[in-house]
Amino acid sequence: MNLLHTIGFFLLALGILIAFHEYGHYLAARLCGVKVLRYCLGFGTPFISRRFGRDQTEWGIAPFPIGGYVKLLGQDPEDPVPAAEAHRAFNNQNVWKRSAIIIAGPLANFIFAISVYWGLNLYGVEERVARMAAPGAGTPAAQARLQAGDEITLFDGESVVSWNDLNWRLLQAAGEHRVVNLETRSTRGVIALPVLDLTQIGQSNLEGDFMGRLGFKLYRPQPRMVEAAPGSPAEKAGLKSGDVFVAVAGKPIGSGQEFINAMRANPGKPVKLEVLRGTVRLSLKVTPDVVEKDGLKVGRIDAQIDDRPAMTTVSYGALKSLTRGVEQTWDMSVFSLKMLGKMITGEVSWRNLSGPVTIADYAGKSARLGATYYLHFLALVSISLGVINLLPIPMLDGGHLMYYFVEVLRGKPVSEKIMEIGFKFGLIIVAVSMVLALYNDINRLLAG
Repeated sequence: MNLLHTIGFFLLALGILIAFHEYGHYLAARLCGVKVLRYCLGFGTPFISRRFGRDQTEWGIAPFPIGGYVKLLGQDPEDPVPAAEAHRAFNNQNVWKRSAIIIAGPLANFIFAISVYWGLNLYGVEERVARMAAPGAGTPAAQARLQAGDEITLFDGESVVSWNDLNWRLLQAAGEHRVVNLETRSTRGVIALPVLDLTQIGQSNLEGDFMGRLGFKLYRPQPRMVEAAPGSPAEKAGLKSGDVFVAVAGKPIGSGQEFINAMRANPGKPVKLEVLRGTVRLSLKVTPDVVEKDGLKVGRIDAQIDDRPAMTTVSYGALKSLTRGVEQTWDMSVFSLKMLGKMITGEVSWRNLSGPVTIADYAGKSARLGATYYLHFLALVSISLGVINLLPIPMLDGGHLMYYFVEVLRGKPVSEKIMEIGFKFGLIIVAVSMVLALYNDINRLLAG
């Protein structure tokens, strides 16, 4: 079921993003007076299609879902163009109209991302507060003397609204190898101004859990009692709502999962607990009930335990939400281009390149977390799709724009021979990139 869930949301994401991209081409073509012969999701001959409108444009779905296309009258020089419709042929349009039609696809992806961010910013999203756990020894965070419980409030003079916001700012700063001025607030309300030095961060630190390697891990409070079921072992032991679990059987407890594991490991056995009730430290004994789960006998005290990190609602007014959406889309686009540049120069490893398997995995995981996470995922992939399509590689939209730029400089179109050579070259680049991305996907799967 998990596999079907992942595949389903991956295909849904592809369908939405490809539909927007191709509709950008379609709409621009119509506005420029070019006849659209076919609008298709997927590659190949459509297996489902219908014709609509004055021009009887064919709308279809083809069998290969990684992509789509809009077929325009006169776009293929070998296709016949009726004399009466010559003025509506793509190749008969001036270079500016052809450029507008080509650039409209990636532009539609950016507009989609801006729209998603605008909606999320306006609606409001529950995110984790940017409060950190104790940094690992020797990490940049430890060297900056950051401590457990510190909330990052300012990052180079700009407000940090959440843990995700901090993650994004750290990724940018680490990629640029720069020094960052922070402002923090401790659990006691003490303000500090640590300086975080990221100038020595290597490319390996940007892979995987890069925040952890920088010393930034999310702070989680000590597990506390929320509620005990009537007549449960927790109630019989005298546990009350608000009790903070400090230790089990003499061993310190740092998370709710640690506490649950300790109870599971002691079915029917008395266990000594140390809890904080307000400022008073108490010693209690609880005997977990014996229950059977997956063929094993485990302990359970029938209590609700909470160790969730502090949350905050991030939201803005209508205009601010829109400007934030534009800024987020722009920042992510620029960052993607910088990372691609660093991959080419070798400053960042090609292991960061992700393929369809990794994207599908993220699609499934984000969908399981909820609608807002899935929408964030769609926005990020839409930006990536827009950026990649604008790269000056023959076969991509950016490659066509490159030819049109040369045409403006020369005063005449690039020859068919040059375009054919460029197409083959672009096909090789795209194929090699896909193979490398798939190789990275497989390595991630094998590594777990």
